[in-house]
Amino acid sequence: MSRSYRAAMALLRLLIRAFFKRVEVEGLENIPHDRGGLLVAWHPNGLIDPALILAQLPGRVVFGARHGLLKVPILGTLMRAFGTVPIYRAADVTGDEATRREANRTSLDALADKIARGSFSALFPEGISHDRPHLMELKTGAARLYYRARQLARAQDERRGTVSREGSGRGPVIIPVGLHYDEKHAFRSRALVEFHPPIEVPAELDVSPAGDESDETFYARARRLTAEIQRALEQAVHPTTTWELHHLMHRGRTLVRAERVYRAGARPGRAAMVEQSLGFARFWTGYQALKNSRPGDVEAVLDVVREYDADMSALGIEDRELDGAPGLGSLLLPIALVAQVVLVYLLLPPLLVLGYLVNLPAALLCRAIVKRMAQESKDEASLKVIIGAIVFPITWTIVGVLVALGVIGLGGVFGVLRGVPLAAGLVAAILSAVGGAVAIRYRRLTGETLRAIRVRRTRRVRAEEIERLRGVRARLHDLVIGLSSDLDLPGVVAPDGRVVSS
Repeated sequence: MSRSYRAAMALLRLLIRAFFKRVEVEGLENIPHDRGGLLVAWHPNGLIDPALILAQLPGRVVFGARHGLLKVPILGTLMRAFGTVPIYRAADVTGDEATRREANRTSLDALADKIARGSFSALFPEGISHDRPHLMELKTGAARLYYRARQLARAQDERRGTVSREGSGRGPVIIPVGLHYDEKHAFRSRALVEFHPPIEVPAELDVSPAGDESDETFYARARRLTAEIQRALEQAVHPTTTWELHHLMHRGRTLVRAERVYRAGARPGRAAMVEQSLGFARFWTGYQALKNSRPGDVEAVLDVVREYDADMSALGIEDRELDGAPGLGSLLLPIALVAQVVLVYLLLPPLLVLGYLVNLPAALLCRAIVKRMAQESKDEASLKVIIGAIVFPITWTIVGVLVALGVIGLGGVFGVLRGVPLAAGLVAAILSAVGGAVAIRYRRLTGETLRAIRVRRTRRVRAEEIERLRGVRARLHDLVIGLSSDLDLPGVVAPDGRVVSS
């Protein structure tokens, strides 16, 4: 890897760590080490989607991107540092049909050659990013790239004498990637990247096209493989028809888990993203299996879930909080309380004040720019990362320069300060950044504490409503388990009520 690539990767991973509270990764063992291939994913979150894949996959990933993106200031520079291959879509090229197809074929060949040589390339077959809860219609570009890479890989194997003309060699693979966000546009949210096993390509499609094959035959096979890719992505993504149904599936998942945990007498804590994905897959699989065979029962359960969801939203509490209020953590421990008092009242205030004074105007500026520029929700996270990566370092640098200039000015009065303007400016810039991080953490802790107090008050004031909803949750749990008892669902239920991989 070149120095520019390593530097760009370090910056990317820093931005990802800054934006997300936690990124979980599953399935790295599904990435083969003896060949290249395609990573195919849906595209719900703009530039964040490729950034997540790039930051989590070991080794180098080669991206193809619309050629126009490489012309964007800063973004284009970063993309070129990653070795991004410009893709000229037929619709983006002027001229006749043959000219447009040739431009598209040339750009795909550049990617295919890297894949044939053992690299991985990440593609988003939908072609565009979007805010829908389901996949858009897939383009054939990924399938065509796959077959072109197979052609090139076969030619390379034949030149080396490692495969006969009748053999298949060790061609590239296609790996579906599930990208999941709890709040995709929110700062300090969580994300999950799941690398699924390679697609088992049907025998009739598992071929290396001949060099003299007609375009009609090539495109027909590519369309059939695209359908296989779509099916694999649907299993990885769990797409729903509407956002309302998507929300109801999540509510069903959380209420069933909370009731299982309550009955097990366990305290596993908040579900990790991988458990959320698996729990959603169980609920969605059951819904799809039963909606045609027992539509009346399914709709009856969904109606109750809707009412339960409305009541829970009105109370502003989560399913697990029906059984007990969230704890106040270390505030209940005397030793920790003393430590927190010293930290909060003696050490943190200067950093907090500096953090808010310096970073709040920059944060408000970022928010205003994002709201003005974002066309859809899927654009917000990308813009926040890009704009924040520019605005905040500039802000810290300005503070450092101002402090250094101030120290230079004071040096004429206080001689002891004449030799420290650079050090003072550097310390001020660093403290501005650290103060911002402390302010974010302090704000989150304060929010969690206030929410815990509010939930405790709600449980005390609305005790009868809480008890009623616990009964509704228990009945819904039993209905759901009864309906799905004969189904083969993803994952298994652990003794503590969590859903884990089988």
